[in-house]
Amino acid sequence: MGSLFSSSSSPSSESTIAKHIQELIHKYPVMVFSKSYCPYSKKAKDILSNYKLGKNYHVLELDQLSSRGETYQNELGKLTGARTVPRVFIKGKCIGGGDDTSALHKRGELEKLLRDANAIVD
Repeated sequence: MGSLFSSSSSPSSESTIAKHIQELIHKYPVMVFSKSYCPYSKKAKDILSNYKLGKNYHVLELDQLSSRGETYQNELGKLTGARTVPRVFIKGKCIGGGDDTSALHKRGELEKLLRDANAIVD
């Protein structure tokens, strides 16, 4: 069985990464594309940790993907209109980044989105 990723930056590699992004955002009710050192990513992850999400929540740290992280970030830019991290998805829809997640949380709207996505484990 072959590797999911090729070492080149060919269009097929980009399409494979685009497909992987789609798979992740549809598999997990809450999906965060992050960088481990980014303060905005930390902010979003800290806010999400206030909710009991269990296996409904997944984080992919782009800085830990070696050379592929940049391609992921480029593909997320094409998909969402912004290539900054974090890119937070709830029920397949991008809600934005760290400040957006914080604003939704402060307004009480984040919990509703998480409940609508059946992401909160009771």
